[in-house]
Amino acid sequence: MKQLLVRSGKVFLQDVPAPVAGPKNVLVRVERSCVSVGTEMAGVKMSGLPLYRRALKQPHHVKRVLQLMRDQGVARVYKQVKGKLDAGLPTGYSAAGTVIAVGSEVDGIAVGDRVACAGAGVANHAEVIDVPVNLCVPVPQQVSFDAAATVTLGAIAMQGVRRAQPTLGETVVVIGLGILGQITAQLLTANGCRVIGTDVDNKRIATALENGLDHGINPNDGNLVDSIIKLTDGFGADVAIITAASASSDILAQAFQSCRKKARVVIVGDVGLNMARSDIYTKELDVLISCSYGPGRYDPVYEEEGGDYPLAYVRWTENRNMGEYLRLLAVGRVRLENMLHEPYPVDRAEEAYGRLAGEGEKPLLVLLQYPHREEATRSVLQIAPPKPVDGRIKIAVVGAGSFAQGMHLPNLKKLGDKFDLRSVVSRTGLSARTAAERFGFSTASTDFQAVLDDPQVDLVLIATRHDLHAEMTLAALKAGKHVFVEKPLSMTEEGLDAIEAFYQANPNGPLLMTGFNRRFAPAVSAARDTIKGRLSPMIVNYRMNAGYIPSDHWVHGPHGGGRNIGEACHIYDLFNALTGSQPVEVQARAIVPASGHWRRDDNFVATVRYADGSLCTLTYTSLGSKEFPKERFDIFVDGKVLVLDDYKRLEVAGANGGWKGLTIEKGQLEELVALAEAFKPGGKWPISLADQLSATRVSFAVEKQLAE
Repeated sequence: MKQLLVRSGKVFLQDVPAPVAGPKNVLVRVERSCVSVGTEMAGVKMSGLPLYRRALKQPHHVKRVLQLMRDQGVARVYKQVKGKLDAGLPTGYSAAGTVIAVGSEVDGIAVGDRVACAGAGVANHAEVIDVPVNLCVPVPQQVSFDAAATVTLGAIAMQGVRRAQPTLGETVVVIGLGILGQITAQLLTANGCRVIGTDVDNKRIATALENGLDHGINPNDGNLVDSIIKLTDGFGADVAIITAASASSDILAQAFQSCRKKARVVIVGDVGLNMARSDIYTKELDVLISCSYGPGRYDPVYEEEGGDYPLAYVRWTENRNMGEYLRLLAVGRVRLENMLHEPYPVDRAEEAYGRLAGEGEKPLLVLLQYPHREEATRSVLQIAPPKPVDGRIKIAVVGAGSFAQGMHLPNLKKLGDKFDLRSVVSRTGLSARTAAERFGFSTASTDFQAVLDDPQVDLVLIATRHDLHAEMTLAALKAGKHVFVEKPLSMTEEGLDAIEAFYQANPNGPLLMTGFNRRFAPAVSAARDTIKGRLSPMIVNYRMNAGYIPSDHWVHGPHGGGRNIGEACHIYDLFNALTGSQPVEVQARAIVPASGHWRRDDNFVATVRYADGSLCTLTYTSLGSKEFPKERFDIFVDGKVLVLDDYKRLEVAGANGGWKGLTIEKGQLEELVALAEAFKPGGKWPISLADQLSATRVSFAVEKQLAE
């Protein structure tokens, strides 16, 4: 399918695999999408800035990149960031079209329904979009696709009006009569308000007056504040809603000065927020921020999981705002006829954006129109000609997120003499194509089943979110594929039992390897050589200064399973590797935090006793500083002490040995080398099935005790 992308200050069309419907999503063939003149053009402009200037404008991203560079190395992270920017970024967040597929958990929407869709990264300018159910609403028959494609802008305007809480007869000033201001003014008129609109463009004022605006003022024609005071009998406005966009704080000051005492000022547009105390103190003004489309925005449980807020407690969610806006369009309370223009075919999108970026009059609305192309729904895209069979392991990677693109894919490319990169699968077509082109895969896809059906794939590497691991692993094994799955192998005992049952029924089944990479780290290999042939049990103390992650992060939720199951399982496997034995007893205790800021399940101590008598203890905590090294272990055995410091150095006392590296090396490259060796004649599994199962079951045992 065709998707519009932004790169280096310009837009361009790219062929990417079409998405498939997620279980809680609907798949929509787009008829129209709406270009947000303000937000999107700002993004296009930003993409044209040099990297250092973008960094100055987005310091929160810089902090994250610097942290990654510290952990993964400067060169690797720089290539990752540059590769993402060079590939282009998706744009668009408001669209309308026809449902062509629904997820297995979706109710109330059927194939063939006309729907309007919202959401950055969701309602993109693309021929087909995969939309969470709470970000799409049915379109009334009286509403055209042209009008319905403005649903996001309508919901934003509606939420701004709701924040203002206008009452019948109040005077409201709308500052900025772009499309948001135009819709806002009409919503206020429908609410029985007297509306004053202001803009520096007389044509926009004229358009608003045609649609029911009571008074229009161009601030260039005189003193704006004085004009508003005169129109309000000397009192000032009851409410001011700012829908303009400007880096200047003068707009905010004008809004304050135009208001009466105890008035409300609602900020919808992106304006400077430097406030003068004198402007708001003596009038005791209420200053309110309006957050996008309404309650539910930026809440993953609502937007991604499809959970709703009870209507009795949250009357107007973002979805209900979207639906109400479309109803007002249907009954004629909001009119767009004098703002809509003939849509641009998506193949002429560059022309449309050029008109917005150029000099001269700019339209209030720009729509893109999408043809019906059969190839638009294809979920597999050929990137390079098929490769001949040459003895290398033919691999497909499922999940091309930041970890896979930062770690596994560069390592697979480096090991090109061992692995034939056949296909990369990702939830979004852009991510799949970007990864395929950057690392040299033959095909890009959004369809996991296509990989299972491909006879040219020997091995599937699964690097999706944790909750999909067991299900995908079992499906791949049943399809006869060898599997490398990132940890955890499973988040549930049922999932693990199903994998174990598969091998009980198929003892010579395909190879399975969980991404327990730490046992393959160079420092750990050196430690295992040092303790080889030991005569006594060991005491191993492992400390993981994991760092704080907020409770609403996906790692703690249903996708991640928590940090014990999702990350500490690494260490339980490492204990297995160091002891060469199997666990026989697990004891775990967590702290009881005095504040809800800290969690019990990422602040605990777990002790595992092994059949050979060894005792291994993990101290896992989020209480410490991220500035301190993350991981360390001490091994005491046979008169020796081994100390590993954050996978950069191993020191040995009481014997020869040790290791030192330049960067943190946790074994991700080495585990893939070991995996390739297993495919040679007589090769053995890099990690035994018993170790993979027992490490996962230790995490389950710890989880149960932490909950008690």
